[in-house]
Amino acid sequence: MNVVILAAGQGRRMYSSLPKVLHPLAGKPLLAHVIDAARALSPARLCIVYGHGGEAVRVALDAPDLSWVLQEPQLGTGHAVRRALPFLDGTGTSLVLYGDVPLIRAETLRELARAATDGLAILTVELADPQGYGRIVRDAAGKVARIVEQKDASAEEREIREINTGIMAIPAERLAGWLSLLSNDNAQREYYLTDVVSLAVAAGLPVRTVRPEHEWETLGVNSQAQLAELERIVQRGLAEKLMAQGVRLADPARIDVRGELRCARDVFIDVGCVFEGRVELGEAVEVGPNCVLKNARIGEGTRLAAFTHVEEAVVGADGRIGPFARLRPGAELAEDVHVGNFVEIKKSALAAHSRANHLAYIGDATVGRRVNIGAGTITCNYDGARKHRTVIEDDAFIGSDSQLVAPVTVGRGATLGAGTTLTKDAPPGSLTVSRARQVSFAGWKRPSKEGRGQKTEDRGQSVCGCAGGKHGLPRS
Repeated sequence: MNVVILAAGQGRRMYSSLPKVLHPLAGKPLLAHVIDAARALSPARLCIVYGHGGEAVRVALDAPDLSWVLQEPQLGTGHAVRRALPFLDGTGTSLVLYGDVPLIRAETLRELARAATDGLAILTVELADPQGYGRIVRDAAGKVARIVEQKDASAEEREIREINTGIMAIPAERLAGWLSLLSNDNAQREYYLTDVVSLAVAAGLPVRTVRPEHEWETLGVNSQAQLAELERIVQRGLAEKLMAQGVRLADPARIDVRGELRCARDVFIDVGCVFEGRVELGEAVEVGPNCVLKNARIGEGTRLAAFTHVEEAVVGADGRIGPFARLRPGAELAEDVHVGNFVEIKKSALAAHSRANHLAYIGDATVGRRVNIGAGTITCNYDGARKHRTVIEDDAFIGSDSQLVAPVTVGRGATLGAGTTLTKDAPPGSLTVSRARQVSFAGWKRPSKEGRGQKTEDRGQSVCGCAGGKHGLPRS
């Protein structure tokens, strides 16, 4: 089998600089969906005819099993397939697909190919409103006679509701000859691939039609509205598969899977969640509303509270993450780790039973077991040129508002007092404190406005109000 995918269209109605076939659907380009369906058939040749967007399309999706041919200028579907002829096998069946019809199923294509074993087969559907589509014209015996495009159809032909989807299977040994006979004597001055149908009829070959199981398989994308419509179709199908596997969804209409989502038993997913890349959720995982997970693995029994973001990170079993937590690439959390609101972790490993419950940044760090990291703590890992690592050993306690200036190590069982700026290693089992001496000034008054238009403070005074800053406080 040969497969030719026509992907040269400009997509003017998308109003986008991105080539139409590269617009994403469920996390991957439209054309990638069609290529995947074609690959499921194990074709001998798989050729992409591209045009608008040029090399951007090829660079985005190139692979060893693909042949690429540029159609320039674009003179119609018949001209596009003719450009692909040098890359095709001259025997068997040639299947023609479209890069902007992404939901076609491999099962449907197999049935279409079977129908074309001794002739030509067309994928058709019957629409209540066939406006804009080519019509299937049948003879008195009900056999396909030809396809007429909307712009060339008579008033009577436009009443036909059976339409051509454009997807067809053609005998490869006849294809080159038929394409050479095509004419552009029509309203659009293009070479229509659909004209091979009348040539097949004239040659006495059977022309069969096949209907897809689902009408949405044949829907194309020509506008952002149509793309959004297909996105909902895909997401609804993915939601139904998840629920069939036992996943509980708060609302099947409010989930977006843009990659591969694997769920164990008793998983619950709340509304507004987005899953990108490859995501694995262990048994009894709960994902709160509006979470975003990308290339992540979440261990069994873990709960992600609302607005948690996890990207290229691993969370162990029985974790408690969020709300408003962010696990960046390289974050690895062992079992029973708690990461609370407004905590960010990057390229760091937290061992079992450790806690960072609020307002902390942990970057390029190795954190041991049963460590408590207080609010406002940060690891100062970047010196402006290089990243440095922080090590916090088992059972350490980091007081609130501490800064750990890497490279630095906090020993096993050590305690850092609140407000400590640690620039040297903290010894195990000891209290380490680094603070400025606390000073109070009796009778000091803050500057106040005495009247509109008057100065509120003298730039020559210190912030304590004395002349010359004699108390050692900084000038205002």
